[in-house]
Amino acid sequence: MKSYTFSEARQNFAALLEQARRDGAVRIQRRDGQSFVLTPEAQKTSPLAIAGVQLSRPLTRKELLESIQESRRDYE
Repeated sequence: MKSYTFSEARQNFAALLEQARRDGAVRIQRRDGQSFVLTPEAQKTSPLAIAGVQLSRPLTRKELLESIQESRRDYE
């Protein structure tokens, strides 16, 4: 983990954030001996946020209903 003095962190804050993103954490040390660890926060995404499927052509009503019926048969 890379360590920075408070003055270095203040002067190079953008670079410090990038370093934390790459390495997972950076330490900032004050003159009085206190030390702080800066870590990136995990991005929160919805479990329902999934990529869509691009079809080569639109499904017909009949094809869609057949697909639903087939998937239900698998769980009976």
